[in-house]
Amino acid sequence: MRLFQHHVYEYGRGVRALFLMTLCRAELPLVLARLGRHGIDHFVQEVSPVKVNLFFGRPAFVAVARAVVTRPLNTLTAEEDFMLGTLLGYDREQQCRRYLGRSGRGQPEVIALAAE
Repeated sequence: MRLFQHHVYEYGRGVRALFLMTLCRAELPLVLARLGRHGIDHFVQEVSPVKVNLFFGRPAFVAVARAVVTRPLNTLTAEEDFMLGTLLGYDREQQCRRYLGRSGRGQPEVIALAAE
């Protein structure tokens, strides 16, 4: 819950526009109540009977994440993975290298730098 509170703080300060957290299903009602009190848009992706992925943030970012994340995260295409990682604020250069590696379109020396 401490990490969630920090994410809400970052959201309020405009540090990032989209967040992803994997939570135990038991924690979800408390977290959703807090998001509701703050008027923060969100959606929940089922992971397993005991875990969920919670995406929350600015409405346009959440809408795109909702449209892209229609199946387990490890089955996303290289393009979907790139888009989601970029929306979540991950390092853009690392996302580019990850995309090149996953798509098979990159030069070996560029992809190798991603592993460093």
